[in-house]
Amino acid sequence: MKLLPAAALACCLSAPAIAAPLCDDLGFAGLLASCNRGEPIELTLASGQPLGEDVTLQSGAYYKMNITADGSAELALTGSEFFRAIWMNEIVINKIEIRPMAIDSIEFDDEGTAELSFIAIKPGTHILRIPGSTGESQQIRISIQ
Repeated sequence: MKLLPAAALACCLSAPAIAAPLCDDLGFAGLLASCNRGEPIELTLASGQPLGEDVTLQSGAYYKMNITADGSAELALTGSEFFRAIWMNEIVINKIEIRPMAIDSIEFDDEGTAELSFIAIKPGTHILRIPGSTGESQQIRISIQ
């Protein structure tokens, strides 16, 4: 009987560390507060061009990702592992705000820009890529710490 309370105490003392947001006083807006925003992420979908640079994000911080297609080809961006590691706030396309539960990919048939805003949640390294491509420049690694 005495083993159970000791085990319960041990579990509480060794609780996992929680990643801190980028600011101390989040205020009324919570994690969406302006002080909790990381640098914007810029990706370009263009035939034969690099997608973008690898990035490192802070778990608990708010980010915006701008995906711009130049219309040179019908291109998509996929990364279900990454999209499951974040909480998606909204996707804005042509001033239309979409608040999805989940996404798997985004495809551009023509030129345009999609702005994703999200909070990074699950630590790890995730890959966003142009489907069917094999080149290193056709993907980016997003690390969440």
